[in-house]
Amino acid sequence: MNISRSVVVNRAGTDQDGSVPGRHRQLQRTGLVATAAALSVAVLAGGAWAGYQELSGADCPATSRLRIAAAAEIAPAVSATAAAWSNQEGTCVAVTVLATDPAGTAAAIGGRHGVNLGGVGAGKPDPDVDVWIPDSSTWLVRIASEAPGFQPTDLGSIARSPLVLAAPEPAAKALGWPARTPRMKDLVRRIATDRALRAGIVDPARDAAGLAGLLALAGAAGTDAALKVGVMRALAANSSSIRTDLEQKFGTTVGLAPMSEADVLAYNAGGPPTRLAALYPDPASVVLDYPFAVMPGVDPQKAGAAVELRAALRRTEFTDELAKAGVRGAAGEPGAGFAAPPGAPAAVASLVPKDPAAIAQLLGSWTAITQPGRMLAVFDVSESMKAKVPTAGGLTRAQLTQGVARQGLALLDDRWSVGNWTFSTDMVGNRPWVENLPISPCATERPAMLAAIDRIVPRAGGDTGLFDTALAAYERVQQGWQPGVSNSVVIYTDGRNDNPGGLTIEQLVAKMTKARDPGRPVRMIIIGMGTAIDRNELESIARAAGSGGVFIATDPAKIGEIFLEAIASRRGA
Repeated sequence: MNISRSVVVNRAGTDQDGSVPGRHRQLQRTGLVATAAALSVAVLAGGAWAGYQELSGADCPATSRLRIAAAAEIAPAVSATAAAWSNQEGTCVAVTVLATDPAGTAAAIGGRHGVNLGGVGAGKPDPDVDVWIPDSSTWLVRIASEAPGFQPTDLGSIARSPLVLAAPEPAAKALGWPARTPRMKDLVRRIATDRALRAGIVDPARDAAGLAGLLALAGAAGTDAALKVGVMRALAANSSSIRTDLEQKFGTTVGLAPMSEADVLAYNAGGPPTRLAALYPDPASVVLDYPFAVMPGVDPQKAGAAVELRAALRRTEFTDELAKAGVRGAAGEPGAGFAAPPGAPAAVASLVPKDPAAIAQLLGSWTAITQPGRMLAVFDVSESMKAKVPTAGGLTRAQLTQGVARQGLALLDDRWSVGNWTFSTDMVGNRPWVENLPISPCATERPAMLAAIDRIVPRAGGDTGLFDTALAAYERVQQGWQPGVSNSVVIYTDGRNDNPGGLTIEQLVAKMTKARDPGRPVRMIIIGMGTAIDRNELESIARAAGSGGVFIATDPAKIGEIFLEAIASRRGA
């Protein structure tokens, strides 16, 4: 008995073959072939295979519709393979492949799970897809790190494109191309110090190749914090929000930028006046890995169909289709007809950053460097901050906090404004906080800001007047609220509220909720140290503020890393 399947492939409102949207190609076949590879990944999909087999029965009572959002550069290859797969192994499935921008899809999926990824924006693509194939697994990592409910089934990479350093060919020749490629450590030093190099980048918060480049360059800087900041400042000076904008700057304001190999090939295919050279980092760097991710909550029938399609994407024919777009196969090998750039390796390793903390910390640094803000930093100086931290060489919690404050200040450019409070109990009469510096512009008050950090000194016998301080700080930032920048309170504390006669948690929440103004949002970021904090209380404060989050460093030595994660996060925003 013949079983029909239709394949719909859409790009910007038309089918891939240019036909009118909604026109289905009807493909016929009999039976169903399931490969061993497909069966093995079906087990990973949580038992979806059985439901799919039932759907594929002879009666075919209904058609299952599988919607796939794929990165634009590989969408044609996925579409062609889906059509061939349907023709050979047809069943009751209608496949729609949507060519989408990964950042826009990430924004929509993140919004569904209650998070607004920093630097990405709201976006308006349709997030109602069953399978997402972004250009990098880092998108999955970023959403999952802020939205615990986002747990897709990642069935592995289907393609690969290595990170390269793109430069106009004349500039590349000055760096030794194509005979040799400068080592990453040497390039990092040049980028940080040689403005004539004019290094640029696509915003790493919204571009996977930009993020891969930032991870590679910052990683090459190693533990040299000043070098790392210098590299990021140099890249930020010539950054672009989208790839096409960066490409237009090559040869004028940009002389070197991290891009994917596929982007360089696509750029040169357009016949530009000056072609781009692809410099392959030494040592080899990260890749875009194009994960095939089945979205959470997809019903078993659709999940089973996705598993079988994923098996089809392992075939040589798919790798050959990818080659037309300048993208390599899942193992890093090029398909037939792949026009490799001069100096390209025959195959590329699978180096994919998947550490959510490392990604968040780097994006936190980038946010602090590139986005203006207005921040009131509030530091706990209760007696417990005298405690020494064994994992930090015996430094006290207060000393660690001072170090983080200085490092954070070094990241902020002159568009920022920062204030400094310290709190304990009975700091001014029975008031638990004191203002060391009002919120002031970094452009003119950096010496005063550094002097205020020196006042983060534990108070003998002091307890923790957290609740009254949090409300006062929130109201202070509200009073001078400024549009166009992030207005935030950042509180560092190592203990529970202990302030007899002060506000209770219920009173604080009620007052802060009443004071909240959606037209003047204030982010409340609370960084807890150690194990004596009450996370539930801290989260109640952040929720009452309406925006922000709680970040805990159970080991106070990790407070610097936690601070950068907090700056990058848009949890609850």
